[in-house]
Amino acid sequence: MTSFAPDSIVLNRKLPLWYQVSQSLRASILGRSTEDPLRLPTEEQLAEHYGVSVLTMRQALKELEDEGLISRHRRRGTFIEPGVRRGAPVRLLGSVDAIVAQQSGMTTELLDHGTVPVPAGLTEYFPDFEEVAAYHRLRSDEKTGEPTNHAVNHVRPDLAARIDLEDLIRWPMTKVLRDVVGADISRITDTVEARLADPETARLLQVPLLSPILHYTGVTYDTEGRVLDVAVIHYRGDRFSFTVTLEAT
Repeated sequence: MTSFAPDSIVLNRKLPLWYQVSQSLRASILGRSTEDPLRLPTEEQLAEHYGVSVLTMRQALKELEDEGLISRHRRRGTFIEPGVRRGAPVRLLGSVDAIVAQQSGMTTELLDHGTVPVPAGLTEYFPDFEEVAAYHRLRSDEKTGEPTNHAVNHVRPDLAARIDLEDLIRWPMTKVLRDVVGADISRITDTVEARLADPETARLLQVPLLSPILHYTGVTYDTEGRVLDVAVIHYRGDRFSFTVTLEAT
Protein backbone atom coordinates (compact mmCIF):
# COMPACT_ATOMS: atom_id res chain seq x y z
CA MET A 1 0.00 0.00 0.00
CA THR A 2 1.37 3.43 -0.98
CA SER A 3 2.10 5.77 1.93
CA PHE A 4 1.65 9.53 2.20
CA ALA A 5 4.90 11.42 1.49
CA PRO A 6 5.40 14.37 3.90
CA ASP A 7 7.46 17.43 3.08
CA SER A 8 11.04 17.76 4.26
CA ILE A 9 12.25 20.18 6.93
CA VAL A 10 15.52 21.71 8.10
CA LEU A 11 15.44 21.37 11.89
CA ASN A 12 16.35 24.20 14.23
CA ARG A 13 18.32 22.73 17.13
CA LYS A 14 17.22 25.61 19.40
CA LEU A 15 13.60 24.40 19.37
CA PRO A 16 12.12 21.08 20.53
CA LEU A 17 12.60 18.58 17.71
CA TRP A 18 9.28 16.79 18.32
CA TYR A 19 7.45 20.10 18.03
CA GLN A 20 9.10 21.06 14.73
CA VAL A 21 8.44 17.62 13.28
CA SER A 22 4.80 17.64 14.40
CA GLN A 23 4.22 21.07 12.87
CA SER A 24 5.91 20.13 9.60
CA LEU A 25 3.90 16.93 9.34
CA ARG A 26 0.74 18.81 10.33
CA ALA A 27 1.27 21.28 7.48
CA SER A 28 1.89 18.43 5.05
CA ILE A 29 -1.30 16.67 6.13
CA LEU A 30 -3.50 19.77 5.96
CA GLY A 31 -1.99 20.84 2.64
CA ARG A 32 -2.27 17.45 0.95
CA SER A 33 -4.32 16.87 -2.18
CA THR A 34 -7.38 14.63 -2.14
CA GLU A 35 -5.50 12.06 -4.25
CA ASP A 36 -2.77 11.55 -1.66
CA PRO A 37 -2.94 8.29 0.32
CA LEU A 38 -4.12 8.40 3.94
CA ARG A 39 -1.64 5.87 5.28
CA LEU A 40 1.51 7.36 6.86
CA PRO A 41 4.94 5.72 6.67
CA THR A 42 6.04 3.76 9.73
CA GLU A 43 7.54 5.48 12.77
CA GLU A 44 10.97 4.27 11.70
CA GLN A 45 10.54 5.56 8.14
CA LEU A 46 9.28 8.94 9.36
CA ALA A 47 12.13 9.20 11.87
CA GLU A 48 14.64 8.57 9.08
CA HIS A 49 12.85 11.08 6.82
CA TYR A 50 13.09 13.85 9.42
CA GLY A 51 16.49 12.80 10.81
CA VAL A 52 15.26 12.30 14.39
CA SER A 53 15.00 9.42 16.80
CA VAL A 54 12.02 7.09 16.86
CA LEU A 55 11.21 8.37 20.36
CA THR A 56 11.08 11.96 19.06
CA MET A 57 8.92 10.84 16.14
CA ARG A 58 6.58 9.03 18.48
CA GLN A 59 6.12 12.19 20.54
CA ALA A 60 5.39 14.22 17.40
CA LEU A 61 2.80 11.69 16.24
CA LYS A 62 1.13 11.73 19.66
CA GLU A 63 0.69 15.49 19.32
CA LEU A 64 -1.11 15.01 16.00
CA GLU A 65 -3.15 12.12 17.36
CA ASP A 66 -4.29 14.24 20.33
CA GLU A 67 -5.35 16.94 17.87
CA GLY A 68 -7.41 14.46 15.89
CA LEU A 69 -5.40 14.66 12.66
CA ILE A 70 -4.28 11.04 12.66
CA SER A 71 -5.32 7.70 14.13
CA ARG A 72 -2.95 4.90 15.08
CA HIS A 73 -3.86 1.22 14.91
CA ARG A 74 -1.77 -1.64 16.21
CA ARG A 75 -0.48 -3.85 13.38
CA ARG A 76 -2.34 -1.78 10.77
CA GLY A 77 -0.37 1.46 10.96
CA THR A 78 -1.04 5.21 11.24
CA PHE A 79 -3.62 6.94 9.08
CA ILE A 80 -4.66 10.51 8.34
CA GLU A 81 -8.23 11.16 9.45
CA PRO A 82 -10.28 11.84 6.27
CA GLY A 83 -12.33 14.58 7.96
CA VAL A 84 -9.57 16.23 9.98
CA ARG A 85 -10.54 19.08 12.26
CA ARG A 86 -9.96 22.54 10.78
CA GLY A 87 -9.18 25.82 12.48
CA ALA A 88 -7.72 24.23 15.61
CA PRO A 89 -5.77 26.34 18.12
CA VAL A 90 -2.09 26.55 17.27
CA ARG A 91 0.83 26.62 19.68
CA LEU A 92 3.60 28.84 18.35
CA LEU A 93 7.10 28.13 19.63
CA GLY A 94 8.91 30.14 17.03
CA SER A 95 9.37 27.87 14.02
CA VAL A 96 8.49 28.86 10.46
CA ASP A 97 6.80 25.47 10.09
CA ALA A 98 4.39 26.45 12.86
CA ILE A 99 3.32 29.41 10.72
CA VAL A 100 2.91 27.15 7.69
CA ALA A 101 0.84 24.71 9.76
CA GLN A 102 -1.35 27.49 11.11
CA GLN A 103 -2.09 28.72 7.59
CA SER A 104 -2.75 25.28 6.10
CA GLY A 105 -5.74 23.02 5.84
CA MET A 106 -8.54 25.15 4.42
CA THR A 107 -10.19 25.75 1.08
CA THR A 108 -8.58 28.83 -0.44
CA GLU A 109 -10.09 31.20 -2.97
CA LEU A 110 -7.87 33.76 -4.70
CA LEU A 111 -10.08 36.85 -4.77
CA ASP A 112 -7.72 39.30 -6.43
CA HIS A 113 -4.07 39.94 -7.20
CA GLY A 114 -1.99 42.62 -8.84
CA THR A 115 0.55 45.39 -8.35
CA VAL A 116 -0.42 48.21 -6.00
CA PRO A 117 1.34 51.20 -4.41
CA VAL A 118 2.91 50.30 -1.09
CA PRO A 119 0.17 50.91 1.54
CA ALA A 120 0.89 53.83 3.83
CA GLY A 121 1.17 51.62 6.88
CA LEU A 122 3.74 49.34 5.25
CA THR A 123 6.24 51.82 3.79
CA GLU A 124 8.75 51.09 6.56
CA TYR A 125 8.93 47.47 5.41
CA PHE A 126 9.48 48.24 1.71
CA PRO A 127 11.74 51.35 1.64
CA ASP A 128 13.22 50.44 -1.77
CA PHE A 129 9.93 49.93 -3.57
CA GLU A 130 7.09 52.15 -4.67
CA GLU A 131 4.86 49.18 -5.52
CA VAL A 132 4.35 45.65 -4.23
CA ALA A 133 2.35 42.66 -5.39
CA ALA A 134 -0.86 42.14 -3.39
CA TYR A 135 -2.73 38.83 -3.14
CA HIS A 136 -6.21 38.72 -1.58
CA ARG A 137 -7.34 35.28 -0.45
CA LEU A 138 -10.39 34.01 1.40
CA ARG A 139 -10.06 30.77 3.35
CA SER A 140 -13.08 28.67 4.24
CA ASP A 141 -13.83 25.55 6.23
CA GLU A 142 -13.54 22.62 3.85
CA LYS A 143 -16.63 20.86 5.23
CA THR A 144 -19.08 23.68 5.87
CA GLY A 145 -17.85 26.29 3.38
CA GLU A 146 -17.96 28.86 6.19
CA PRO A 147 -15.37 31.66 5.75
CA THR A 148 -12.73 31.62 8.48
CA ASN A 149 -10.20 34.28 7.49
CA HIS A 150 -9.33 36.87 4.85
CA ALA A 151 -5.65 37.37 4.02
CA VAL A 152 -3.80 40.02 2.06
CA ASN A 153 -0.14 39.31 1.32
CA HIS A 154 2.15 42.15 0.21
CA VAL A 155 5.19 40.68 -1.56
CA ARG A 156 8.35 42.13 -3.06
CA PRO A 157 7.89 42.46 -6.85
CA ASP A 158 11.02 40.44 -7.66
CA LEU A 159 9.66 37.50 -5.71
CA ALA A 160 6.11 37.89 -6.99
CA ALA A 161 7.35 37.36 -10.55
CA ARG A 162 8.25 33.79 -9.57
CA ILE A 163 4.97 32.89 -7.85
CA ASP A 164 2.50 30.56 -9.55
CA LEU A 165 -1.08 31.47 -8.64
CA GLU A 166 -2.06 27.79 -8.53
CA ASP A 167 0.44 27.29 -5.72
CA LEU A 168 -1.25 30.03 -3.68
CA ILE A 169 -4.55 28.20 -3.91
CA ARG A 170 -3.00 25.00 -2.59
CA TRP A 171 -0.41 26.27 -0.12
CA PRO A 172 0.21 29.16 2.33
CA MET A 173 2.36 32.06 1.12
CA THR A 174 5.11 31.17 3.60
CA LYS A 175 5.46 27.69 2.11
CA VAL A 176 5.37 29.03 -1.46
CA LEU A 177 8.11 31.57 -0.73
CA ARG A 178 10.32 29.08 1.06
CA ASP A 179 9.79 25.81 -0.81
CA VAL A 180 8.81 26.95 -4.32
CA VAL A 181 10.39 30.37 -4.84
CA GLY A 182 13.42 29.38 -2.76
CA ALA A 183 13.50 32.43 -0.47
CA ASP A 184 15.87 32.04 2.48
CA ILE A 185 13.50 32.87 5.33
CA SER A 186 15.19 33.66 8.63
CA ARG A 187 12.29 34.78 10.84
CA ILE A 188 8.66 35.90 10.95
CA THR A 189 7.45 38.55 13.36
CA ASP A 190 3.80 38.14 14.37
CA THR A 191 1.44 40.68 15.88
CA VAL A 192 -2.09 39.69 16.89
CA GLU A 193 -4.64 42.14 18.24
CA ALA A 194 -8.39 42.30 18.76
CA ARG A 195 -10.43 44.55 16.47
CA LEU A 196 -14.01 45.04 15.32
CA ALA A 197 -15.06 43.95 11.86
CA ASP A 198 -15.45 46.79 9.35
CA PRO A 199 -18.13 46.49 6.65
CA GLU A 200 -15.88 44.78 4.07
CA THR A 201 -14.39 42.32 6.56
CA ALA A 202 -17.83 41.54 7.97
CA ARG A 203 -19.10 40.81 4.45
CA LEU A 204 -16.19 38.52 3.56
CA LEU A 205 -16.25 36.59 6.83
CA GLN A 206 -20.08 36.53 6.99
CA VAL A 207 -20.24 37.98 10.49
CA PRO A 208 -22.26 40.91 11.87
CA LEU A 209 -20.76 44.38 11.53
CA LEU A 210 -18.47 45.27 14.47
CA SER A 211 -18.09 41.62 15.47
CA PRO A 212 -14.80 40.84 17.26
CA ILE A 213 -12.06 39.59 14.94
CA LEU A 214 -8.38 38.78 15.30
CA HIS A 215 -6.17 41.13 13.30
CA TYR A 216 -2.88 39.38 12.47
CA THR A 217 0.19 40.97 10.90
CA GLY A 218 3.08 38.70 9.94
CA VAL A 219 6.32 40.18 8.61
CA THR A 220 8.65 37.70 6.89
CA TYR A 221 12.39 38.47 6.71
CA ASP A 222 15.23 36.81 4.83
CA THR A 223 18.72 36.16 6.18
CA GLU A 224 19.87 39.61 5.04
CA GLY A 225 17.15 41.32 7.06
CA ARG A 226 15.03 42.29 4.04
CA VAL A 227 11.26 42.05 4.24
CA LEU A 228 9.90 39.52 1.77
CA ASP A 229 6.22 39.55 2.65
CA VAL A 230 3.82 41.35 4.96
CA ALA A 231 0.65 39.36 5.58
CA VAL A 232 -2.42 41.05 7.02
CA ILE A 233 -5.03 38.47 8.01
CA HIS A 234 -8.44 38.90 9.62
CA TYR A 235 -9.64 35.82 11.51
CA ARG A 236 -13.15 35.22 12.77
CA GLY A 237 -12.94 35.68 16.52
CA ASP A 238 -15.17 32.66 17.14
CA ARG A 239 -12.96 30.27 15.18
CA PHE A 240 -9.35 30.88 16.24
CA SER A 241 -7.13 31.25 19.28
CA PHE A 242 -3.39 31.79 19.49
CA THR A 243 -1.09 30.53 22.21
CA VAL A 244 2.56 31.57 22.39
CA THR A 245 4.97 29.50 24.51
CA LEU A 246 8.33 30.95 25.51
CA GLU A 247 10.97 28.31 26.14
CA ALA A 248 13.82 28.92 28.60
CA THR A 249 17.23 28.50 26.94
